[in-house]
Amino acid sequence: MRTVLSQLCILTLLGGPAIAADPPGKPATTAAPKVAVKAAKPANPEPTLAKVAYGDHERQVLDFWKAGSAEPAPLLFYIHGGGWVGGDKSLVSGVEQYLAAGISVVSINYRYVPQAILAGVKPPVSWPLSDAARALQFVRSKANEWNIDKKRIGASGTSAGACSSLWLAFHDEMADPKAADPVARESTRLWCAAVIGPQTTLDPGQMKEWTPNSRYGGHAFGFMADPADPRTRDLQFAEFLAARDKILPWIKEYSPFEHVSSDDPPVYLCHSTPPGLGQEQKDPTHTANFGVKLQEKCRSVGVACELVYPGAADVQHASAQEFLIETLKTVKR
Repeated sequence: MRTVLSQLCILTLLGGPAIAADPPGKPATTAAPKVAVKAAKPANPEPTLAKVAYGDHERQVLDFWKAGSAEPAPLLFYIHGGGWVGGDKSLVSGVEQYLAAGISVVSINYRYVPQAILAGVKPPVSWPLSDAARALQFVRSKANEWNIDKKRIGASGTSAGACSSLWLAFHDEMADPKAADPVARESTRLWCAAVIGPQTTLDPGQMKEWTPNSRYGGHAFGFMADPADPRTRDLQFAEFLAARDKILPWIKEYSPFEHVSSDDPPVYLCHSTPPGLGQEQKDPTHTANFGVKLQEKCRSVGVACELVYPGAADVQHASAQEFLIETLKTVKR
């Protein structure tokens, strides 16, 4: 049964939005990795509301699908992948299934890391992550109008969107109860998160220890050869690693792993291949090594963390969607 469940999770991964895989056998110093894989647009119904602005930038927009529910409905909050250099809110999949389960859906766009680099923002990753938090607060501010249960909101996404989702799940409350802006007074906490192919840390030291051929993450802190060319995303990992100690406060602020604490919600992680801690990986950017180490951290403080990969033990849910529907429909936790 565990094998069947793992296979179903992986099929869900492969059938959903593509995640950016690193090319096998090509070191970052000799060739630029693929940073996006074109996927067929999921067959979703038209949004109830499309391109709703939650900020002033053209990328700060979201789509909303409203579930038919007499009571305030739980919400799936989807953050697309693409390495924070590409991707779009249209990549959300399975909307009909969530709506049928009485769960509303939001899918967001956000400002990219290269845009932040070109704007001189430090660290650049603060743009996509602060946008995720702001969009979540904005959605909560619309709870009465959109018939949303403010408490039962679960995040999901692939790759960088998965990292963003976990950052929200583990980060302490970012609401400002004294803010003049009513949106800023809304909570940033989640009911749960279920993600595919996440990066659970942005610490190059940890990544190198867990997976020796790691190459991802430098762009998040400004180490990107050419911000105008997404293909150069992963070409400065050595420089990133060398600068680790100088930027460690930034790394700790924006790494999900650093924020795990006992009051955090349950999470579900899906990876397409088994882990191999301390070993080079075919796709180090999405290796299950990230999941293994996060699960260890979660278990150490009593946070529920279900980890799925081919051959994984203790698999309870066949897919991220199954986990989200079951968990979001649970009124009490």
